[in-house]
Amino acid sequence: MRRPRFWLVCLLLAAAASPLHAQERLNIVASFSILGDFVKNVGGDRVDVTTLVGPNGDVHVYTPAPVDAKKIADAQLMIINGFGLEGWLPRLLQASGGKAPIITATKGITPLRAGNDADPHAWQSVANTKIYVANIRDALAAADPADAPAFRANADGYLAKLDALDREVRAAIAQIPPARRKVISTHDAFGYFAAAYGIEFVAPEGVSTESEPSARDIAAIISQVKTQKIPAVFLENISDPRLIQRIAAETGAKLGGTLYSDSLTDEKGEAPTYIELVRHNIKTLTSALAD
Repeated sequence: MRRPRFWLVCLLLAAAASPLHAQERLNIVASFSILGDFVKNVGGDRVDVTTLVGPNGDVHVYTPAPVDAKKIADAQLMIINGFGLEGWLPRLLQASGGKAPIITATKGITPLRAGNDADPHAWQSVANTKIYVANIRDALAAADPADAPAFRANADGYLAKLDALDREVRAAIAQIPPARRKVISTHDAFGYFAAAYGIEFVAPEGVSTESEPSARDIAAIISQVKTQKIPAVFLENISDPRLIQRIAAETGAKLGGTLYSDSLTDEKGEAPTYIELVRHNIKTLTSALAD
């Protein structure tokens, strides 16, 4: 009788443990909304994802709040972009006292240069985004080996969607006459997109997300648009629209609409996911430039 009773106890313990494991989720902090979307796609229902810089937030100039230190302290894993994007992060990490592993999602990507610094906007190339996803997949699998098969399956499915997205972008760019593949936007966030897909993004001289352009800067930008015969100018979701609207009015360049660079929108917006962000951007570009 002892042996059957022993196995019965084992079965009961196993049954009790299985749902417990199913309810446990990795608590992950991502530094900003686009990374958070990548983590959700790979982690699925086996992760809880918190982002520090949420929808429509500017990660370049973000000011952490005390609650952010608590988020990091409670995290089991933290995903960051790297390439100098999160300049505010070291002090926040120190304040949090968090011990979670920190994963740099751009590992393996060769950065473009923005002056003396690395250009951090590597996700603007879909090919680079696939590297982000692979790094996140491997980090989740290492943190939770029991769920590694699910993470790999989710990543495979998402990578297939990214392959299809890359083909969509290339097909759309092919509709734009080569002479019209030049635009101006509010800051230099599209270098990787330009390198991957052949559209020249001209950042207006004297403009950054951290300072307002002077009257001299604006005059130089207007001259720049006229001299280079730039056919369209674009807003960004994290920038003041008045500058670009003035440039369009004074140069005759087409006001092409809003491009999404460093942030997703909320669920009701035009770009609540990375894939929708890229599709929105390419639709906006082709609508302005293909004529």
